[in-house]
Amino acid sequence: MNDQGKDDEAQLRAVEQCRTEGMTRAEIARSVNVSTWRVTELLARLPPVRPDLRVRAKDAEREKARELRVAGRTMPEIAEELGVSSASVSLWTRDLPKPERKPYEHDRVAGARRARWDALLAAREGERASVKEAGCREVDDLTERELLLLGTALYWAEGSKSKPYRRKERLILINSDPDVIRVHMRWLRRLGFGTDDCSFSVSIHETADVEAAERYWREVVGPGGRWRKANLKRHRPETVRKNIGDSYHGCLVVQTRRSRVAYQRMEGLWRGIVEGLSGVV
Repeated sequence: MNDQGKDDEAQLRAVEQCRTEGMTRAEIARSVNVSTWRVTELLARLPPVRPDLRVRAKDAEREKARELRVAGRTMPEIAEELGVSSASVSLWTRDLPKPERKPYEHDRVAGARRARWDALLAAREGERASVKEAGCREVDDLTERELLLLGTALYWAEGSKSKPYRRKERLILINSDPDVIRVHMRWLRRLGFGTDDCSFSVSIHETADVEAAERYWREVVGPGGRWRKANLKRHRPETVRKNIGDSYHGCLVVQTRRSRVAYQRMEGLWRGIVEGLSGVV
């Protein structure tokens, strides 16, 4: 026997002695001055201490795991069913061919995702409606002064304004929101103008139902006034528009005749609103 064989034999005897004394593998490794891997290797060469207790408790799980793997189950699924670790399943089945991957169930996954989002969006919609309702209750009946200031701010944001290089002092507003138009018309009445003092025209794409749009806006502003020919926008097929369908009514242009002085008053009111902010803490 060469020197290497003598060293192996000495280590084996030392490991056997340590095992007899009840040491753990880590304790044996420190005592013999070898690695735990070396201890495991040497212990495998020794006969079991109690041969009658060496029944492999995991044999049944191992065979079942192999059957499930052949049947196409995934390792996490097998581990969960057998109550063992995925590492054990991998060790038991690593020599078996990998099962074919199941086709991705687009409809099922999309349906599950949609169900989760539907519930979330429903909750958000309820919250949104609640906040809007609370905001609506904050507004009581408007006074005539509040209407005057509100209509002025709305016009300054949305209406046509005179420029130093193009003086055009006339109240002209164009908008697609019917509520904006209703507030504007009520503001005009506050300034002393009626519907008959206004001219209206629809600005809309040529592919839309122009007659239906005009009927819609006539109901918004009520009877009276002068209706001009609609301004048709050229349709460009390469442009993807969202404002289509029966809900698309274009924009309404509201021009108030003989409104030069009213326009000047509007500018003065707006300047007063801005200067009045100096007193707001």
